[in-house]
Amino acid sequence: MKYAFFPGCLAPVMSRQFELSARKVAKKLGLKLVDADDFACCGFPIRSVNQETALLMAARNLSVAESLGLDICTICTGCASTLAEASKELMHDDGLREKVNEKLQKIGRTYKGNVKVKHFVRVLYEDIGPEKIKSEVKKSLEGLKLASHYGCHYLKPSEVFDKFEDPEFPRTLDSLISVLGAETVDYEDKMQCCGGVILDVDDKIALMLAQRKLDHVNNIGVDALVLMCPLCGSMYDRNQRVIERRYNATYNLPVLFYPQVLGLALGLDPKELGLNLNRVKTSDLLSKLSV
Repeated sequence: MKYAFFPGCLAPVMSRQFELSARKVAKKLGLKLVDADDFACCGFPIRSVNQETALLMAARNLSVAESLGLDICTICTGCASTLAEASKELMHDDGLREKVNEKLQKIGRTYKGNVKVKHFVRVLYEDIGPEKIKSEVKKSLEGLKLASHYGCHYLKPSEVFDKFEDPEFPRTLDSLISVLGAETVDYEDKMQCCGGVILDVDDKIALMLAQRKLDHVNNIGVDALVLMCPLCGSMYDRNQRVIERRYNATYNLPVLFYPQVLGLALGLDPKELGLNLNRVKTSDLLSKLSV
């Protein structure tokens, strides 16, 4: 099982533990992630400013994967949404694809429209499967109470992702947590945005959205918040101390990317999974697991 690996811009800079743990668990489960040196920004940051340029940037990345004969696996939900939407548009609109290719040909590239895009968690769920993952568990996470956060772009727009599950009531991440032995719990405003996309526009609203989510999760007494987006990770982990100071609150809530949680269950060393890179310390959680 092989994919062209698209780490995106944020994870390698702001959430290195996400990329590190994803690579480790992929290798453990027999999933080959192929690096493509020619990948660049997916185009997401400028979609609201210039859709044509954003589409061209996405198409260029799709052409890179197509030249390798591989579909794309990404750890960023924003990249997944942007690239998948571009792929669907170009696959079904011959005229648009022709216009894009006229510009791509100037840099020696072309795109035929055959590349599919999946988020890493979806690859784990559909290609590896919960039962296979369960059979590989070396260290049960029984005793841990975890809250999942799906974010905005993992399932939306649902048409782009072939409606592989209900975007309002998703269960894939919860299922992948449950097979590791941990308990997953629902909570108020589970599907609420982290606020990260407007942090540079209005940090007051952005941090308020994140603060509300942290309040709701903290109130149910979980051991950690589990997510799968580097931007969400930045809001809840990197900015947790900022939120505590601004709102006179105390959370000390560990925020883990799903591959880190999966890696612990697979018996990998915490440092291999980058848990030492998490801003909020995970020592109490590891102690609870006797790791």
